[in-house]
Amino acid sequence: MDRLTSMAVFVKAADLGSFAAAADAFEISGPMVGKHVRFLEDRIGVRLLNRTTRRQSLTEAGEAYYERCRAVLSEAEAADAVVADELSEPRGRLRVTMPALLGRHCVAPVLTKLARRHPHLELDLSFGDPIADIVEGGYDLAIRTGDLDDQSGLITRRIASQRMVVCSARSYLRANGKPKSIDDLAAHQAVIYRRSGRVRPWLFPQQSGPPREIMPAGRLRFDDLEAIADAAAQGMGLAWLPYWLVRERLNAGILVGLFNGQPEFLYDCHALWPRSPRMPPKLRVAVDVLAAALPKLMT
Repeated sequence: MDRLTSMAVFVKAADLGSFAAAADAFEISGPMVGKHVRFLEDRIGVRLLNRTTRRQSLTEAGEAYYERCRAVLSEAEAADAVVADELSEPRGRLRVTMPALLGRHCVAPVLTKLARRHPHLELDLSFGDPIADIVEGGYDLAIRTGDLDDQSGLITRRIASQRMVVCSARSYLRANGKPKSIDDLAAHQAVIYRRSGRVRPWLFPQQSGPPREIMPAGRLRFDDLEAIADAAAQGMGLAWLPYWLVRERLNAGILVGLFNGQPEFLYDCHALWPRSPRMPPKLRVAVDVLAAALPKLMT
């Protein structure tokens, strides 16, 4: 027999004063109530109830056992309530690691809005390049763009695409001319993105095959995309940047987009989290809301 069920039947019999009343409450037979009580008595080796044909009463050991059973059953109900509540309402601390700029411009505003809707949800956000190891860092979720490294032990979901644009200031174009095609880029100064000691090529989709790679040339090399956008706005050269980063500058005319109408390269943006038997509600709702909101912010 299940000990917790037997405890519940025993407590009910003691509360109601008879096996028949307990049987009606649990919709079982009177003899089955007796079996549950005898199961407990045999297990602990003492009599819990004094039973006669006219009345029943708790023994001294039964009274002590009754109080402990009530506490155990109350804790079990509380545990069930906590789990049921967590399944319906995101709660607890959510630790997320993400690229610094993408996090500040796109991810953090979405998650902050989510936290505003769910008062029991706590956010612990980490902004950095390169992104920390998810498992070793104890993170619940990571946001990454571009190619993914080793994903063993992780679940991934593509949640958006990052559109890349070539842009420059009008002052640069007036002084150096406007490139009419990708082939013209070799004759222009670029503000170069250097990450982990390596210059990243500019990528351009082709109708078939892998994207075309253009290695930029220039005298300015930065490892910060915001600094590249600032330098490009000052007329220091062409830049290849995420659209979400330069959207406001483009709309204000501070920067001018080049090669409009041509396909632009897309970097996939992924959510990654440690593999586990059950996805916590706080994690599920965060991934879902990011997948719904980021495409509008990033493309």
